[in-house]
Amino acid sequence: MARPRALRLSLSLLGVVLFFALWEALPRLGLVKSMLLPAPSGIPASFWQEVSSGAWGEAVLQSLRHYVSGLVLGSALGVALGVATGMSRTLEDMTNWIVRLLRPIPGLAWVPFAIIWFGVSPTAANFIIIVGVFWINYFSALSAVQAVDRDLIELANAFGHRSPLARLVKVILPASVQPIMAGLRTGLGQAWMAVVAAELFGVAGLGQRMMQASSLLATDIVVVYMITMAVLYGVVDAGFVALRDRLLAWKA
Repeated sequence: MARPRALRLSLSLLGVVLFFALWEALPRLGLVKSMLLPAPSGIPASFWQEVSSGAWGEAVLQSLRHYVSGLVLGSALGVALGVATGMSRTLEDMTNWIVRLLRPIPGLAWVPFAIIWFGVSPTAANFIIIVGVFWINYFSALSAVQAVDRDLIELANAFGHRSPLARLVKVILPASVQPIMAGLRTGLGQAWMAVVAAELFGVAGLGQRMMQASSLLATDIVVVYMITMAVLYGVVDAGFVALRDRLLAWKA
């Protein structure tokens, strides 16, 4: 039996309250040193300190630049190559072993090459984000295209849509857009993780600010930027879902 919505909301709020109460109690009762785990009641003051100094705004702006550019390029490349590979058996055979070789390599493993090739720069950060986002979108697009009903393609051929471009526009994209969008949404979160990984090595942004704070044991500042990233991701994800629902309203 489904629980009433009000009860579910109340339980969710109770869980949040208990979480923060436990968090507050640990350092206050001396169970954990405050320098290791700052009490949540002190976070707003630390947040205002970062905002008033200008460090917070600059870090957010830098990370958003890396995030947007890396996300757009990585997603575009992943979807484009995934769709092309899904439509071409020849291309799939040509890239099969390359994909098997490169796919298991985590994005962090590319950090040394990013620094060697581009130095500690925004370009290096963008490269790491592109790698982190690319594979998610590549495989979601590839799987989506390969799952398209072959009868739809035969029907398109019967109506004269025999060229690859015509099949792509008339059949492939309309039939595979939902799973492709799901891959894009997954990439939103992956890109944030890649942003932090890239900036931990010295590129200006949220990750760099977290490293600077942690080196001084300013864990309250670290928490400020952790919460900042969570909020930014939540806003981006909500915006993407709203855009997706509008674009896919015709499929409802």
